[in-house]
Order: sequence, then C-alpha cells, then structure tokens
Amino acid sequence: MTTDQRPSTRTHYRFVTLALITILLALSSGDRATLSIAGPNMTKALGITPVELGWMFSAFAWAYVLAHLPAGWIADRLGAKQTILGGLILWSLVTFLMSCVGWASYPFLVMLILRFMLGIFESPVGPAAGRIIAAWFPSAERGIAGAIFNSAQYVSLVIFTPLMGFLDHRFGWEHIFGVMGVLGFLLAALWAIAYYPPSLHPKMNAAELDHLREGGALVDLGGASPAAVAEQGPRWSDLGELFKSRMLVGIFLAQYGISSITWFFVSWFPTYLVKARGLSVLDASLIATIPAICGFIGGVATGFFTDWLFKRTGSLGIARKTPITIGLVMTVLIIGCNYTDSTILITVLMSAAFFGKGFGSLGWTVVADTAPKEVIGLTGGVFNAIGNTAGIVTPVAIGYILSATGSFNGALLYVGLHGLLAVLCYWVIVGPIERLVIREGGGLIRAAPQAAE
Repeated sequence: MTTDQRPSTRTHYRFVTLALITILLALSSGDRATLSIAGPNMTKALGITPVELGWMFSAFAWAYVLAHLPAGWIADRLGAKQTILGGLILWSLVTFLMSCVGWASYPFLVMLILRFMLGIFESPVGPAAGRIIAAWFPSAERGIAGAIFNSAQYVSLVIFTPLMGFLDHRFGWEHIFGVMGVLGFLLAALWAIAYYPPSLHPKMNAAELDHLREGGALVDLGGASPAAVAEQGPRWSDLGELFKSRMLVGIFLAQYGISSITWFFVSWFPTYLVKARGLSVLDASLIATIPAICGFIGGVATGFFTDWLFKRTGSLGIARKTPITIGLVMTVLIIGCNYTDSTILITVLMSAAFFGKGFGSLGWTVVADTAPKEVIGLTGGVFNAIGNTAGIVTPVAIGYILSATGSFNGALLYVGLHGLLAVLCYWVIVGPIERLVIREGGGLIRAAPQAAE
C-alpha cells in the first residue's frame, strides 16, 4: 500500500480512544464535584458544620496530590488499561458508598475517609491519559487530542451539574452519589471491552498504525510483556532524573501557575461576585457559567491552532509556546476587574481571561511531547501533583489576602500574575521542547526534535 493511499483507507480508532479518555475525565470531574451539589442538603440532614464540610472538600485535594507519584509509577508498570480500570472501579465504589453515610454513627468521619479515598483512586487518570495520548497520537495531532481531553472538565460542568441538581431536588442528596457510582461501574465495563494499546488493537489496520508510528506516536506503550516492563519500565530512581531536566522543571512550575487560575474560578469566583459585586447567589451562579463556556471554547480552539502551527513550522517549540503565551497573557485581563464597577464589563474580562486560560492550557500535550517513554506516567504524575498543589495553596492564599486587606483587589492581582509566571517559565526555563531519553550513560539525554510529518 502506498503512502498516498493510506489517508483514505486507514481506520480512525485513535479518535474512539480519545472519546473514551474524555468521557473518563468528565466522569471523574463530576464525581469529585458531587459533594458541592449534595453539600447543602446533606449537611442539613446530617448536622455537619461548615468547618467540617471544608475539611471534607480539602481531604480530596490532599489525597489527590499525594497519590500522583505512586499513581504515575503504577501506570508505567501496569499500563494505562489496567491502571484506569482498577482506579475507576474503586473510585466508583467509593462514590456509591457515600450514598450510605447517613446510616453511619459518625457521618463526618466516614465522609472524610471516603473523600480521601476518592482522591487516591482518581489520581491515575491524568498520568495514564498522558501515556495514552503519547501512544495513540502523532505529534501533528497531539495538540487537538490533549485539548479535547482537557476540555472534559468543562463538559462535566455542563452535563453532570444539572443531572446532580435534578437528582438532589427530585430524589434526595443520597441519589447523587448512588447514580454517579453506577455510571462509573458502567464506564468501567465499557473501558474493559473497548480500550487497547495501539499495537494490540484487534480492529485497527496497518495503515493507521503506520500513520501513528511515522508521526512519532509511541505505539508500543502498553504492548510489552510483563518481563519486558519489569526490565525496561519505571524505576524510582528515574524520579530524580526528571528533576535534572531544566525543561521538565519549567513545565512543572508553569502548570502550577496555570492551575492557580483554575482554582480561583472553582473556589472563590462565585464568592467574589456575591461579596465584592453585590450579586445574588442565583445571578452569580448564572454568570459563573459564562467564563466556563469560554474556557471550553478556548481549550478546544487551541488544539486545532497548535497542530496547524506545527504542520506549518515543523517546530514543537513554536507550535506549543505560541498559544500558551497568547492564552496566558490574556489571563492578566482579570486584574482589569479592579478598575470597573460594571457587571457586564467584569463578565467580559473574566470570560476573556478564562478563554485565555483554556487557550494556554496545553500542559498535557507538552507532557506527551516531552516525557521519557519509560516514565510517561510518572512524569505526568509529577506534573499533575505540582500543578494541583495550587488547589491547596491558592484558596488559602486568597483567604489570607482578603483577611488582611478586606478587598478582592489583591486577590485578583495574585491570580493574574500567575499567568505571567507560567509564560516566563516556558520562555526562560523550558527552552526547546523535545522528547527526553533516559538511561543512556546514566543520565538524561535530549533526543532530536520531532519534525512534522
């Protein structure tokens, strides 16, 4: 078969795989948000205080961050299919058990433990998905794949939030956890049947496999024998090697800056609209959806833009850093809200900032581009763990700023400057974006830059 014939005859199972991991991330995002929707009626029914509810929220974040390194190692050792299947079954069981906390003698303690376990069992999603994107997509399509995958967090808001609200209103808060748990079990069955590594897929034809391999996809990830994985797979000593790479350290630090913006929107933004701008809770909840929609649009658009740019230039550095820079510079617009009292203008500025955050969020794509093939899961685990420490730091930092100043002005400045921090990391620290090779001569060696197809 000639190269010219392949585009019209090859299969497209990589997009089926992309749909699977996007649904997976959307469900995991929905499961971690169950407490946000069930919280008001659950706390009233069980006598849980606001302070206790805050601890229940934070229990997930602490576990999620701490579990990422072992989760990444497990993903590299067992492969993406088994790691995600085990995590999905376990976190769905935990979610389902949350529907039963009303029967417990100490519901707060039980819920605290279950939320901590949820954070542990959801942690493999990011590292394993990073391996899947690297294995299933050539460099020229990896931007779109990473952007669509990352957009699942916004899709989750649109799909699962109304569903959970309906369940709470119609049947009671317990049914939120029960239904979401059952959906997880159904997805686990679909995952077990439908997901394969590229080299082992029973229906994908040779033309698609050749297309992936020739474009730089790591098609043999997940297809090695257990003996080969034990010999060539992840070692804990590799963790130190990752931090010897200036490029990876810059990528990790940039993700912290990007995640700080995310955590402002998912924690303090509605409170800002109510407390600082005098809106009602209902109006604030409606306005808060507008930036989320803009973030989704930006997140999808950047995938097409970065892959178009890569095909035009043949440079991963230009293709990835350009949209990251454009998007994250836009996030600084959030500071402009300090200089206006117009609700319409504030909504426009916040929406533009969140669009920019989505447009600049190519972190998972960059991890798939650069991580050493032996430890893509471990690299993704470090990346996501460092990024999500913003979920611990940012809400607390903003709380202290508000306590000290009595105003959100300093908080918005704090958030906006994190976008510039991420841009500086990519241009000052990261350097060329290339695949790293480990274990040759005992250290890290830069591979040749990936070229366009």
